[in-house]
Amino acid sequence: MTTYDLMIKTNHYILKGGQLTDAHEANITRQLLAARHYGRKPKFIQEDPNMYPQFFIPPFNDGKKLQTVIPMSPKTQILSANSYELEIIRLLHIFAQHNSDVTYMVNETISRLKRTCFGNKNCVVGECFESGLLTLRFLSTVAPSQQKWIRNQISLFNSHYADKRRHSGVLKYFWLCLSEMPLDIAKPEIARHQDEILHQLAKSKDEVLTSTMKNTLARIS
Repeated sequence: MTTYDLMIKTNHYILKGGQLTDAHEANITRQLLAARHYGRKPKFIQEDPNMYPQFFIPPFNDGKKLQTVIPMSPKTQILSANSYELEIIRLLHIFAQHNSDVTYMVNETISRLKRTCFGNKNCVVGECFESGLLTLRFLSTVAPSQQKWIRNQISLFNSHYADKRRHSGVLKYFWLCLSEMPLDIAKPEIARHQDEILHQLAKSKDEVLTSTMKNTLARIS
């Protein structure tokens, strides 16, 4: 199993209500930490280190873009590669937040995101809009006290989601974020989306998406 497969399957298992034992969490943590990148980074990352992963870099040998946890089909490595790293570090924080290496990576990644246009400078050009959602989910788990930053990312989403036609996964990824962020921030947003979530839930045949929507609605029921 690749590191990407492990990250996706672990996310999906948890979203569907799966419970991991301490032994499972320790094993996943070991495998994810072993995938940390120590070698020379690709040239485009060296040229713009703020915008791309620093610790977990997906394989670029075939040019393939990796889908996000709630499937979006990236056209750029801004979305694909950042999803790969942020989701891995998020899982490491959940499973081993007291590990000094994990703490270091979380803090460094928060600092990096503060320097990105998609994470903290209100950029919605290209796939920076979608990448802002990656930041939102990451912060909601590793830094829920950053409420001003979280609210700003939500405001950016609400202001620009309707700017153009978007992949269906974009809205559902936002609902995923709502299922995990601080409840006082999430509740009014879930209420605004409740009818659409119920509408999509009635049509959904995907177990992960169905579970995600149920998890979101359960926060206000």
